[in-house]
Amino acid sequence: MDFTPTEEQAAARDLAGEVFGDLATPERLAAAGTGSDAELWKALCAAGLPGAVEDVGLLGLVLLLEEQGRATAQVPFAASCVYGLLAVAAHGSAEQRGRLLPALRRGTAVATGAFPARSGVEADPDPDGELGGVLRGVVPWVPWLRDATHVLVAAADRGLWMVPVADARVEPVELTAPWSAGRLTLDGISGERIGGPAAYEDVRATARTAFAGLQAGVCAGSLARAVAHTNEREQFGRPLAAKQGVQLRAADAHMDTEAIRVTAYEAAWRRDTGLPYGTHALTAAWWASEAGKRVVHTGQHLHGGMGADLGHPVHRHFLWGRQLDAYLGCGSEVLAELGELIASGAREAAQGVMEG
Repeated sequence: MDFTPTEEQAAARDLAGEVFGDLATPERLAAAGTGSDAELWKALCAAGLPGAVEDVGLLGLVLLLEEQGRATAQVPFAASCVYGLLAVAAHGSAEQRGRLLPALRRGTAVATGAFPARSGVEADPDPDGELGGVLRGVVPWVPWLRDATHVLVAAADRGLWMVPVADARVEPVELTAPWSAGRLTLDGISGERIGGPAAYEDVRATARTAFAGLQAGVCAGSLARAVAHTNEREQFGRPLAAKQGVQLRAADAHMDTEAIRVTAYEAAWRRDTGLPYGTHALTAAWWASEAGKRVVHTGQHLHGGMGADLGHPVHRHFLWGRQLDAYLGCGSEVLAELGELIASGAREAAQGVMEG
């Protein structure tokens, strides 16, 4: 394994860091409220970062999302890259790729995903069209739906369908984090099938890996703020950072952040190199959920009473960390799924030995 970024990946990461650092300031984030920053999205697109994701791979995307997480930048970057660019590039037909990808690369089209699959959406294939279908059902909340032009819907049978948001009914929903979410109602809406039976698992694993990278950035940003605060804040003439209890909490948070980062890197690297990565994506998701929750709590606690201020920048990291903790499966759900996947593989191996 070699997680060293290529020159192209490093250049994209550095550019993303500059854009997010310059524009995703606490003042602009406060002004945006719970909505997205349209000017920041335009700047990212002008820099060519959405379109670069196909070239830098999933590992490159994880590096870019770390930079977004550090700044808690309110743009649909992760969602559009995972559920739009990478999903269509990997599982779309040649015609779908030619039609959908150019606008997604430019950022003039934005995708999001109604994931994971629930029992709320049923899809009836159109007998007159190979890829067409009719969808009915309700998804209670979809992140970044209010910004999206397309939504990749995971139906109850785990089939994937791309639906124009303009054809559906969208009602605003507020989440823990300000992710411009909405309630999606599909009442006989036409969609087009994306990929075959294996597409759902691949897109979900890709999403878990990408959002784990986002969580690594959120945690790194929270910890950096806590370190700066405890070095500046004094008690009885000494910085808070000089206290052993503070140092131990910060050290634990650092190790948790590194665990999230390295497991996300490994899962992304394996996908980019064509290796199986399902269990690795689940491992990254578990660390992002369990460790991420610990880190953002630590970041808030080390700020003392300031951490409870809803307007303090560190509280934004807390909200994002808690939202990412539950998105795509909380720690206990992911661990159960990982255990079943490992057990299933062991049973198949044992059966092969017996048959051999």
